[in-house]
Amino acid sequence: MSLKINPAKGKLGILMPGMGAVATTFMAGVEAVKKDLGAPVGSLTQLGTIRLGKRTDNRVPYIKDFLPLASLNQLVFGGWDIFEDNAYEAAANARVLKPELLTKLKPSLSKVKPMKAVFDKNYVKRIDGPNVKTKGTLADKAEALMDDMKSFKATNKADRLVMIWCGSTEVFQKASKVHQTLEAFEKGLAKNDPSIAPSMVYAYAAIKSGVPFANGAPNLTHDIPALLDFARDREVPICGKDFKTGQTYMKTLIAPGLKARMLGCSGWFSTNILGNRDGEVLEDPGSFKSKEETKLSVLDQILQPNLYPDLYKDLFHSVKINYYPPRGDEKEGWDNIDIFGWLGYPMQIKIDFLCRDSILAAPLVLDLVLFLDLAQRAGMKGVQEWLSFYFKGPMTAPGLYPEHDIFIQLMKLKNTLRWMRGEDLITHLGQEYYD
Repeated sequence: MSLKINPAKGKLGILMPGMGAVATTFMAGVEAVKKDLGAPVGSLTQLGTIRLGKRTDNRVPYIKDFLPLASLNQLVFGGWDIFEDNAYEAAANARVLKPELLTKLKPSLSKVKPMKAVFDKNYVKRIDGPNVKTKGTLADKAEALMDDMKSFKATNKADRLVMIWCGSTEVFQKASKVHQTLEAFEKGLAKNDPSIAPSMVYAYAAIKSGVPFANGAPNLTHDIPALLDFARDREVPICGKDFKTGQTYMKTLIAPGLKARMLGCSGWFSTNILGNRDGEVLEDPGSFKSKEETKLSVLDQILQPNLYPDLYKDLFHSVKINYYPPRGDEKEGWDNIDIFGWLGYPMQIKIDFLCRDSILAAPLVLDLVLFLDLAQRAGMKGVQEWLSFYFKGPMTAPGLYPEHDIFIQLMKLKNTLRWMRGEDLITHLGQEYYD
């Protein structure tokens, strides 16, 4: 039996808290693809295929043809930011895309102007801006965000909305008493509880409005009991957190290969240099702590030192991020990996990944908003673990450890799509070919 999936009729509004490098690269990229000025490289929804049935059946449609996803022509964009620049100006300032391309996209990007943001400098200490909501309590600001969504939907004649956090990394915190129940959280909003971060206000407003929400940063946001329960009660799909783009993407490729061959690892030293706004924000120790937590958790979950103590129990894992303005968005992730093989003989792997952070993140944003919209139209609610493929710190049901192996994540994602359409799940056993 396949799920009943409502059709993707009308316009889909994509709302982004944070209209910096990632958000504007995503918007500009979609507009460029629509004008045939580039290809959506890196997007599973646009370029990926999915095998159905046996290998001998030769049924391998594109994912976008297999499922009723919204098309790029149906997307309309909006967002909030502490700076007043429109999407064209913000993209030009980010210096990710070439000026000659942005010039061709200027008419459409210039129309996307940021709404006033909910912002608290205690949570993002290295930047500040004038375009912020200042009146009332956090509860009043949540209501203002809901009004923004209603106005955007009406103005753009959008049928549905999806919200995805593309803002800066907030300082690290752990869930406290105000985060445990919806009642406590809403009282906290009314009293301006300092433990409620701006990202939580956005997530609350989205869920209360029935809008799917994804978190592209590592900060504590909707992964708190109050909002997890709220999302299920409101039947809103949610996912996160922290886009898996550069160095961590490499780790989820390499580490499963080491474990698959039972090769040991004694040390993994990682350092990054980048010069965009993200790099500047991460100069603050509190914001870096949020990022460090998701980056460090990956290897422990993949390598499972409790199951393989002789291979991984004493692994030394270090992650550094350095702000280096001349590099801009062109990040460099450098890894030194000390491994050992037969009889304990040592070997090394060196990785120097000269990547473009926002170029890697933009197609993830596209896939996530299209898949979240699909999930909502299919009646799926709460945490969408099948979207772990896109995140450094995947959200799961309480008490369940996250799966970080990217190959297992991809299998889970594609099997979920097969399940949604009533197709057989692929196990790769293959014994039927030899019976």
